[in-house]
Amino acid sequence: MTAHVETAASINANRKRYEDLKAAGNSAPRKVLPGPTPRDGAPLQEANIAHREIIPAGWYWTTKIARGQGLRLLNTSGTPGVSLFCWNAADTSERYNSADTIKIQWTAEMRKGRVLFSDMGRVLFSIVEDTCCAHDTVAGGSTPASNFARYGDAALRSTGENFVLAAGKHGLTRRDLAPVITFFAPVSVGAEGQLGWREGAVKAGDFVDLRAELDLIVAVSNCPHPLAPDAPTASGAMEAIVHRLPAAGDDDLCRTASAEAARGFDNNALFLRA
Repeated sequence: MTAHVETAASINANRKRYEDLKAAGNSAPRKVLPGPTPRDGAPLQEANIAHREIIPAGWYWTTKIARGQGLRLLNTSGTPGVSLFCWNAADTSERYNSADTIKIQWTAEMRKGRVLFSDMGRVLFSIVEDTCCAHDTVAGGSTPASNFARYGDAALRSTGENFVLAAGKHGLTRRDLAPVITFFAPVSVGAEGQLGWREGAVKAGDFVDLRAELDLIVAVSNCPHPLAPDAPTASGAMEAIVHRLPAAGDDDLCRTASAEAARGFDNNALFLRA
């Protein structure tokens, strides 16, 4: 058997295809996304709430969420970073993919109207409400190594270790994990690619509402982002709320914000029919 060797010609062809797709994506008509949800907006009706979970600073929570349900991450303490990872409950080899979430939508800015993609090109979560529009899809969550480098203490609880524990509760291991998304983490990217932190962008009472687009296994870790100043002393409890949402229509913002998102939902439909 002859090993495949990628030639310069094939590399250039792949690069051209990528650049053509990028140009088409950037020139395609896109909806203007709304501004942040008011902090006193989108109140939840008690009758629609299925479960509330207080997650103390440094701890985690994992659950299953059905397609169409909402997950509100309520940052009651103004904690600088709440990380999330998820798997397709029907096939856990399919999981959240941060790189695809960025490149398919041509942006690292996740906010109301954006979606979280799996590594199979399907939509796992839609962001349907968002009070701060300050979330990180690039740097990932904390680890023992990042805690040691920043605070000199590798024993501090970290998102990386929390998610290993969460995965284990579903028969999964480290190999089933990948880079995470961290909400309430206002990471900025400079002109030279350097990462910074925008002070004052996250406040107590901020929340995001995520709508599950497939049946999901979800893990949430309440550990500060590795770039957050004053962490871990700035960390406090947060609340995760599973609730009922109205069914999304064909004109739903997250479904129609871009051609790429629409294709993701088409992929969902094919999967669900199968």
